[in-house]
Amino acid sequence: MDLIKEQYRGLLKQGAVLVDEKDTGTEPRALIYLEHSIVDGRTDAGGNRRVVSRQMQFVEIDQNNQARQAGYAPYLDYRPLAPEELPLVQSLNLNQWLRQALETVSIGYAIEHMVPRHLSEVKERKEELVNKTIAAVKDRLTKEIAYWDHRAEELKAQEQAGKINARLNSVKARRRADELQARLTWRLRELEQEKQLAPLPPVVIGGALVIPAGLLASLKRESGSGPGLFARVTKEVEELAMRAVMEREIALGFEPRDVSAEKCGYDIESRVPGTGKLRFIEVKGRVAGARTITVTKNEILTALNKPDDYILAVVTVENNQVTGLTYLTRPFKNQPDFAATSVNYDLNELLNRGEQLA
Repeated sequence: MDLIKEQYRGLLKQGAVLVDEKDTGTEPRALIYLEHSIVDGRTDAGGNRRVVSRQMQFVEIDQNNQARQAGYAPYLDYRPLAPEELPLVQSLNLNQWLRQALETVSIGYAIEHMVPRHLSEVKERKEELVNKTIAAVKDRLTKEIAYWDHRAEELKAQEQAGKINARLNSVKARRRADELQARLTWRLRELEQEKQLAPLPPVVIGGALVIPAGLLASLKRESGSGPGLFARVTKEVEELAMRAVMEREIALGFEPRDVSAEKCGYDIESRVPGTGKLRFIEVKGRVAGARTITVTKNEILTALNKPDDYILAVVTVENNQVTGLTYLTRPFKNQPDFAATSVNYDLNELLNRGEQLA
């Protein structure tokens, strides 16, 4: 990966134009790729602190320079701009906006919102592991030191009585105990250095211009009922579906949080009280009578990566009323094709195949 990044880093900085086919809005946005690292207190041969965690972070910025987190891998849900669509995008005259300090905005947002979260996650995991290691090291080496201390005293007493051990004498035993004591001191110091975590500043490594499908449709003048009608209907259904699932989670005793804007691969993060466990819920609102459901690549991969905690909530809406709500676990069996950005599923087949929760 380092070789690939070194060879093509210039293309990442040059940028690309991507299309979000799931977005029916009309506001373009900039997607900025950042690389963030966390170091500990140890140093390498060159005197540099050692990197213990490196993470790609994604920030999207609108034309008002308002930034937000864009999820773990938003590009998986976007497709490249087709050559025939390029003139349409060029007609938007976005150069002035794109030449503004987008890197500064994205770095500032990452430092305030994303870096602390990355540090907290690594610190919690690292401290737990190091503390366990410290306890194990102390237990093992302290027992060995005690053994060789006792052995050195035994051999010394035997030597004073005229009994000489040709293979091992008290000096060698004492030296062994001292070496183990020095090793214990060195190892504990090294482990304490592993707990001394610090974040490095995020580094911008690339970016892209993201064009919503709704904006392309408007530019192409393909929507006969007006460019905003389909978007408004879709948004209303989605809002009703989200509200229904949030209310269901609260009724079940969980603590839901809307994370749809973060594009994590799910819409709701629902905490199980008293355990810290999370339920990851992707919400799909469908108008009554719909036969298919569209799922993005990111959503499918997230479901496959979190099979025990991921839920697909299918909500049926008719006449601005929720008429059905079904929870499905393990709804997807296979990864999408590499080139796919989304997959259309037969709704009835998906409902019959998934494992339904009450």
